[in-house]
Amino acid sequence: MGAVKNKRMPRAVREQQMLDAAVRTFGQRGYRAASMDEIADLAGVSKPLVYLYLNSKEDLFTACIRREAAALTTAVRAGVQPGLPADRQLWAGLRAFFTHTAENPDGWAVLHRQARTHGEPFAAEVAAMREELVAFVTQLIVVAARGPIVTRPWPNGRSPGSPRPSSAPPSPSPPGPTPRRASPRSRPRRP
Repeated sequence: MGAVKNKRMPRAVREQQMLDAAVRTFGQRGYRAASMDEIADLAGVSKPLVYLYLNSKEDLFTACIRREAAALTTAVRAGVQPGLPADRQLWAGLRAFFTHTAENPDGWAVLHRQARTHGEPFAAEVAAMREELVAFVTQLIVVAARGPIVTRPWPNGRSPGSPRPSSAPPSPSPPGPTPRRASPRSRPRRP
């Protein structure tokens, strides 16, 4: 008779499985429609184990928000390459933001749709993440503003409003008085 091997999984790994299942369920079904039974089934654990690890549906949802917010913030920060000019860093951060949200649609749904619409504690968690990202982007903008201003030439070599180069001949002015344009009021009306 063969013995059944009971392979114990480390707590942190098991908890991540539960959070993965919860993010998927909350992201696809919404906070209110998601059930702890469904999350437990998807994670491959019992419902009492989910409660043992994460206490309640609210605590589980809060843990999901925190994890997804940390992942998004980390992705944006990692996407910014310090050696680049500040404007390129901003673009790299935006690209990282959109790449992360595209690759993690359930996590984005939890942060963007679910957490904002289901009460103060959840909205406060998302607001904290937003404040952190705004502070990071503000820092990049401040650094860009302090740095040297780099101007790129326009196709004709001049920027709008700049004087003509001295080597260019002045534009000829027509002889005689300058013709006046008729104003809309002084134009004759057509019948």
